[in-house]
Amino acid sequence: MAQETVLVPDIGGSDAAEVVEVLVSPGDSVDVDQGLLVLESDKASMEIPSTVAGTVVEVLAKEGDELAEGAAVAVIETADTASSEPEASAVVDKPAEPAPETPATTAAKPAPSSAESQSMEVVVPDIGTDEPVDLIEIAVSVGDSVAEGDTLVVLETDKASMEVPSPASGVVKALKVDEGQQVKQGDVLLVLDAVVVGSTTADSAVSAPAPAAATSAPAPAADSEAAAEPSSDGATNAANANKATDAAAKGVYAGPAVRRLAREFGVPLESVKSSGPRGRILKEDLHHYVSRALAAPGAGGGGAGIPAIPDVDFAAFGPVEVVERSKIDKVTAANMQRSWLNVPHVTQFDDADITEMEAFRKSLKAEAEKRGSRLTPLPFLLKACAVALKRNEKINSSLSDGGSTLTFKRYVHIGMAVDTPAGLVVPVIRDVDQKTLWELADEVIELAGKARDRKLKPADMQGGGFTVSSLGSIGGRGFTPIVNAPEVAILGVSRADTQPVWDGQSFQPRLQLPLALSYDHRVVNGGDAGRFLTELCQLLGDIRKLLL
Repeated sequence: MAQETVLVPDIGGSDAAEVVEVLVSPGDSVDVDQGLLVLESDKASMEIPSTVAGTVVEVLAKEGDELAEGAAVAVIETADTASSEPEASAVVDKPAEPAPETPATTAAKPAPSSAESQSMEVVVPDIGTDEPVDLIEIAVSVGDSVAEGDTLVVLETDKASMEVPSPASGVVKALKVDEGQQVKQGDVLLVLDAVVVGSTTADSAVSAPAPAAATSAPAPAADSEAAAEPSSDGATNAANANKATDAAAKGVYAGPAVRRLAREFGVPLESVKSSGPRGRILKEDLHHYVSRALAAPGAGGGGAGIPAIPDVDFAAFGPVEVVERSKIDKVTAANMQRSWLNVPHVTQFDDADITEMEAFRKSLKAEAEKRGSRLTPLPFLLKACAVALKRNEKINSSLSDGGSTLTFKRYVHIGMAVDTPAGLVVPVIRDVDQKTLWELADEVIELAGKARDRKLKPADMQGGGFTVSSLGSIGGRGFTPIVNAPEVAILGVSRADTQPVWDGQSFQPRLQLPLALSYDHRVVNGGDAGRFLTELCQLLGDIRKLLL
């Protein structure tokens, strides 16, 4: 028998992490990769797996300890490898009588050989931000065979979700993350036994783990028998499980970052409802608790609080279906409410005569087909807005320093609102004033496609100074869009319609495009908005002015 000390592996940073749960006790039997304890840092939680199979002799850490890379976790007594060699050789010698030993050899070689399979860590790729993002779905399990490009996990930010594909074909060896965990670029997601391209024994390499699983199958039975003998160990395990359950029920299963935030908010963790793995309290749980507390009657003090809308049991009136809203949908709702409450909105309306613009656009249909593109009215709108923003710079500014200063942007980045099944997203087109109509047309199609396929990165939705929300052919004669703070204005575009327009002598049919400019009245006054909207209508009415 030999003893091995399991150490904390590379946990993706130099800072220590807190032990939030101990999963084993002395006397427990463990397998390779079985979790020994759970560490939690400010940004993630992770299980520390056993590197060997055997019996736990001593647990060297307890809940609340701070452990860094290389710290001792547990001492595990392993079976003497010498005693198992005769059994292995007997298995190999047995088939030597009827035929050569090639079957046994090919079954044994794929594990250590790098010619047929290669163990690789799959990490979070470049997601356009250094901030942690939520891991909302794990699409594979240990032992699953995956092909190159198959989805492994789904990540979600405040504004978009994205799939992480497999970089190679192979078998999932180990998962290093949990659903609900936060990860960032470079964090290890899983370990993959990747099949080497061009290997002639790829099938055997992929199926190699099966014999290992078969030979280790009797182990759980032995473990259960051993666990049944020392009743004190079983009682200890049960007591530990009860303690973990009680802790989760009391709402005290939380990481250091959450505890620190709770202290700053003055929130008792016992009162917070948890939503994380194993009943862990997340930062979002604290935010929801505080939001509900502020929305409660009398919470605002002196009438400042907003009365909450009471819940209604709609099931009492007939059949209902309750569907969980996507995170994007909920974040959009929160952003809209925040903007509406903080920004004093004013909306001005006007109609742009786009008769000539539409005639010119339709005349380019054949050229657009040759380019493999599609020229919609939106590129014209974006280009006209860029010119008008350059000439009316206050519309392309933002409040800063608590409202004491105004930041004027010397670039023209315009966001376009896109309706997707997951909710409303606003990808940003950069340097609109420096791009041609064809370049804008291609970028509009590309970003709209990414939005619908949930492929947008956070960087694709940052840096906007002005937003265009176009309902296009969906319908409606007009609407009042909500300013996307910290921007100070947004343009709402409705459905164009042919209207009779008096030319001084008679009524002429003209294609009119309804426009609605909502703005932050703390920055933009009626004169600023009127000049911008008037100039925009003139540019759309005579697109030759875009060249001036």
